[in-house]
Amino acid sequence: MAAMGTHVEDIALALGSNLGDRLAMLRAAVAALTPFVTVQKKSAIYETPPAYVTDQPAFLNAVLLGTTGLEPLALLRALKQTEIELGREPSFRNGPRLIDIDILFFGERNVETPELVVPHPRLAEREFALRPLADVAPDWRHPVTGLTVQTMLVALPEQTARRTEDAL
Repeated sequence: MAAMGTHVEDIALALGSNLGDRLAMLRAAVAALTPFVTVQKKSAIYETPPAYVTDQPAFLNAVLLGTTGLEPLALLRALKQTEIELGREPSFRNGPRLIDIDILFFGERNVETPELVVPHPRLAEREFALRPLADVAPDWRHPVTGLTVQTMLVALPEQTARRTEDAL
């Protein structure tokens, strides 16, 4: 893992799980992030139907706001390593997963590399990310479109996320 730098950046991470004990997996992911992410806010947990590939179990989703001293690609690599350590196995795109941790935004940066695009390129179409993100950062503005999280959320044609009673 890369050494922590002196510059700290605000980040939002989306967590999702639809296999095994979904709630326990989300909580384990939060705990596993502590070496490189300082969590400042946690959204509610939402149960959402699967997107894109619909023949799979429903997801539990949440969003964390925090800070990191890592650069974007180093954070991505640390998150992918964390997923593996938590038991994630390779699957097909948008398939079922034990844990998924995505970078939704990294400060005000617009990152476009073959490995990573931030803000997340499909954020505006994903209620499973926008709904919990709206809990913790409704006024965050997308650095490219200028739209707030709340504006993107209300623009969705259908809203199916259900808030659970559980907490991270």
